[in-house]
Amino acid sequence: MQKNQAANLESMMQASKKSTAKFIAITSGKGGVGKSNISANLAYSLNKLGHKVGVFDADIGLANLDLIFGVKTKKNILHALKGQAEFKDILYEISKDLYLIPGDSGEEILKYSASNMLADFASEAAIWNLFDYVIVDTGAGISTLTQAFLQASDHIIVITTPEPSAKADAYAMLKVSAKFTNECMMIVNMANSQNQIQQVFATIANVAKQNIPNLSLSLLGGFEQNNAVKKAILHRKLICQSEPHNIFSLTMQDIAKSLVNKMEHNMLDTPKKSVGSFFKRLLGYL
Repeated sequence: MQKNQAANLESMMQASKKSTAKFIAITSGKGGVGKSNISANLAYSLNKLGHKVGVFDADIGLANLDLIFGVKTKKNILHALKGQAEFKDILYEISKDLYLIPGDSGEEILKYSASNMLADFASEAAIWNLFDYVIVDTGAGISTLTQAFLQASDHIIVITTPEPSAKADAYAMLKVSAKFTNECMMIVNMANSQNQIQQVFATIANVAKQNIPNLSLSLLGGFEQNNAVKKAILHRKLICQSEPHNIFSLTMQDIAKSLVNKMEHNMLDTPKKSVGSFFKRLLGYL
């Protein structure tokens, strides 16, 4: 398995046209809104559209994408930062052209935020050139580390739910994001109906328009409450893979297509600098 993965990586590197990957941060103002599940399924859906996709678990201290993808990871980003593994050794192949870059579930990684090790890690641009898109699953809230990931990314998607505290925290996240970008996208999760999805977005968008006039906010889509999603998470399965015809999966396909369409038609700002500079940008913001 490991040999096949190494061969696939070598093949991807040889075939790479050195195109600049787009880093898409998926974030939320609070936990419990389904952010990581959306990150994983969005990455899978982008991959099914024919794109090479990396998923970076940047929810430092609470990293759990390995569980959502149903894979066992022996090494993660912390091993690479310590010099105990090369970056390519911590890439886990989920399926063809879809790779997980696992985070660490402890806080030891924060010790390396200003170290030369992270700078060395950042310089491994050849690996980043493998991807068309890199989904960055950030931590919830507005910590310094989360803000650094948002600022280093090319695009930001904020996840919220109809819960009042989630809406308030999503607005707070938009205020923070407006320091780094003039546009954000939003996904409303766990709604009771399509009307509620529109209402939640309209409420937040109206407040944002009044108080953050420089920010352009668009709705990528939304998901209603879905027991199949809960069951998939419980059984460590991606619902978009296990139940491709479920309404959640079909909606995610539409969101993935819409996101690609926005980027390919330059409806969103162009990526920041080169792909290898993502972590170098991150270093500058920590």
